[in-house]
Parts: sequence; structure tokens; C-alpha cells
Amino acid sequence: MDSFIHFLNANSGALTVVFTGFVTLATVFYAVLTGFLVRETRRMREVQTEPRVDVGYRMSAGAYGFLDITVCNIGQGPAYNIAFHIEQIEGDEAAAGLTEELGELGFVRRGLRYLSPGQEVSTFFTSMFERFDAKVASQVAITVGYANVLGKRYEERFVLDLSELKGMSRIGTPPMQAITKSIDELGKKLASISSHGRLRVDVWTADDREAEESQRRANIESARAGVDQQSDSRT
Repeated sequence: MDSFIHFLNANSGALTVVFTGFVTLATVFYAVLTGFLVRETRRMREVQTEPRVDVGYRMSAGAYGFLDITVCNIGQGPAYNIAFHIEQIEGDEAAAGLTEELGELGFVRRGLRYLSPGQEVSTFFTSMFERFDAKVASQVAITVGYANVLGKRYEERFVLDLSELKGMSRIGTPPMQAITKSIDELGKKLASISSHGRLRVDVWTADDREAEESQRRANIESARAGVDQQSDSRT
């Protein structure tokens, strides 16, 4: 024990330097770690308020063979001042026609002022019953630019590749389409009845009900009278 104390006293300066070095390294490490955590926290806050506009297409729910163009804010923050730029990548005049059809859409031509988180805008795009082979060989790019609540601008590019539709099919009738068809058929039948056919309707008024009640009472009285006559003849 005495030798250990003597060693500490003899090397106190060196030990102080060593411990000071460890404390300095630990301080630097915690400073770097704190800076990293601050940046991550700031990044997480940005993500929580950051918009993300997605552009794509999908098969129309109302009828098979028709495509809708969709613009949706899948981010967690609102998107402002959304603008679109359309360009043809591959294809012949069919691709040029698709590019023109997209450019003529109101919200594509004028842009959108605001999209809340989860909000979607969709509209009819094109029919695949017309020039299917030419359209599935087409690729159209849409570049979308937008800003967050602080005015920071974002820009993303989406490619609409219609060749993904090759070989796709659907079995059965979609529920909404079947309901719509049934309602249309019912409406046609009702219109046919009201305009060309006649319905046999029996109308009973209050006088008719009183006359029926009087007749019923008369029948009852007549029956009772017949029973009484039979009883008297037997006696």
C-alpha cells in the first residue's frame, strides 16, 4: 500500500495529464454526439412538415380500359404552388398525343395552389381502347415542382410508362360499375312504365270504405235473422 501511494506521488503530473486527456476526449465525443443528435432532430422535424407530391396513373374504377392521372401529396406537410412540366420520352405520334392530352388538363396547365397531406386530385387521362399497341410503347415524363410551408422548393420527375399495362386483365365486374349498371336498368324500366305503360291501381275513398262497412253489417244482420227464423221453426 505504501509503495502504491509512493508511486502516485512520484507520478502525479503524468497521471494528471493522462486523466485530462481522457476528459478532453470524452468532451469532444459528447460534443460530436450532441451535434449529430441536433441534426437528426432537426431533420425529423423537417420530415414531419415536409410535403411529397406523387404523380402516377391508375385504371379507372368506373370502367375497365380507361386511365386516370393522379396527383397526391403523400408527405406529412402541405404542398404549395405545385407546377408541372410534361415531356415525351419514347413513342410516336401516340406518345405526342398523350403528352398533349396531359398538357390540356386544367390543373396541369395552371398548376395547383395547395395540396394538404393525403389530398389527391385525379381525372380521366386516356382510353386504352384506342391505339393500344402505340400507347403501351409510349413514355411520358412529368416534372413536378412544389414548396413547403417555409417556401423551400422541391422538384421530382416521374415517368409514366404505359408498357406496364401489357398482359394485365381483370375478372368480373367492379362493384361500383355493377351498381351503376343496375341503377341505370332500373331507371329505364321505371321510365318505360311511366311513359308508355299503364298501371292498374284500385283507389278506395272514404265513401267506399263506409259503403263496404255498411254492406258488411247488413250481411251480419241478415245472417243473424236467418238463424233466428230456423230456431223459431224448430220450436
